[in-house]
Amino acid sequence: MNIEVIKTDNAPEAIGPYSQAIAVGSFIYTSGQIPIHPKTGEVVGNEIQQQAEQVLENLKNVLEAAGSGMDKVVKTTVFIKDMNSFSKVNEVYAKYFKEPYPARSCVEVSKLPKDVLVEIEAVAVR
Repeated sequence: MNIEVIKTDNAPEAIGPYSQAIAVGSFIYTSGQIPIHPKTGEVVGNEIQQQAEQVLENLKNVLEAAGSGMDKVVKTTVFIKDMNSFSKVNEVYAKYFKEPYPARSCVEVSKLPKDVLVEIEAVAVR
């Protein structure tokens, strides 16, 4: 099995012992992306929509570095701090994904890294 580490400067660097993404065969597994601006290292925005936008931009950039794209995502997992924000995240999410939409799970969590409001990870194909 050939494992390829995916790394790009267009998404936040890993802040621990993990990779931005790993490619195995035709599959790409991303780490969860949070709303960190890759150039400044700062959390973007205080509102869930602003944060979701940055998260999805980061995810898009990681996938593109792997030779994939948002149109090749087959599954996402969305972690949000408040399930009442679900519809606001969906508004932004719908700008990045078109039919056929990827499968998705969404869970409310008590805390995310850097106390952000949303984190998203994905599985895609090349």
